[in-house]
Amino acid sequence: MTGATSGLGLEAAAQFLQIGADPVILTGRTEARALAATEAVRARTGLNHTIGLELDLEQSTNIEAAAARLADEGVRLDVLVLNAGMMAGRTRRRTPEGVDETFAASLTGHHVFTMALLRHGVLSDSARIVISGSEAARGDVPMMRVTNLHDLASRRFDGDLVTAARALIAGDEPSTFRANSTYADAKMFVAWWAAALARRLPTGMSVNAVSPGATPRTEAGRHKGVVMRRLMVPVMKAMPERLNMGGSVESGAHRYVAAADFDADISGNFFASAPKRMSGQLVRVTLDHLVDIDSQEAAWKALAEITRSKPQLDRSRKGTS
Repeated sequence: MTGATSGLGLEAAAQFLQIGADPVILTGRTEARALAATEAVRARTGLNHTIGLELDLEQSTNIEAAAARLADEGVRLDVLVLNAGMMAGRTRRRTPEGVDETFAASLTGHHVFTMALLRHGVLSDSARIVISGSEAARGDVPMMRVTNLHDLASRRFDGDLVTAARALIAGDEPSTFRANSTYADAKMFVAWWAAALARRLPTGMSVNAVSPGATPRTEAGRHKGVVMRRLMVPVMKAMPERLNMGGSVESGAHRYVAAADFDADISGNFFASAPKRMSGQLVRVTLDHLVDIDSQEAAWKALAEITRSKPQLDRSRKGTS
């Protein structure tokens, strides 16, 4: 469980423990934070089957070290939950490796980590990979527009989808920074990544992107501006969950737990709330921009170029379900 030191990650770890997972590995940016998370989950559940692992998803050397440590200890993961995401503040920020921080939090570090786990043989033959998506990827959430990759490529990059995708990941496009739309784009890329990875995983493994729904009681929006933090978030917190405009941390985390139990032939999909809803029943989303294979493959190639990851994966899986 990445992003396990608070919010959805901590809650999901507790829920996995309560249904019998043994052990649950919780990651944190530092060893101290990871160990604090294990203690919090133990206190919450009364169960001791937890391990803390240092994992900084913005540092490739740290990612490789974490994967190697798991391999050296003979770990074989049946479930990998890639849980992280953030909404930026008013200005664009990039990591030292030249990646937009919103994309880094949601995707690039998780891509590198997953590739390292596959390379080291840490994932079991029937592993289930769940990565955190968002309702925003649908493109119907107010103030969170997604970029039309084909249009961007046509206007700016002579029709080259990979170059357009790389520009978005690096934070070079659009020239006018809009934090909400950048977040929506990053989560759209998450859905594309899951679809592209599903075509590359060995038979028996699966991967799906799963939105936890709107969960205003997490810290994902801590960098947002005053209007969002002091007006929009409190309003969403006050809304009854039955209105499907915002859900609890518990219900959001349960979506991860449920997805980890999907059959192997359910792979490469994006699951979220119904159109224009922010919580409620989990449904498979098949909007045109999300199931576009050209965009999925362009996003995958751009990620491989930016992260310099060249995984050798079994291409036996021919399609997704």
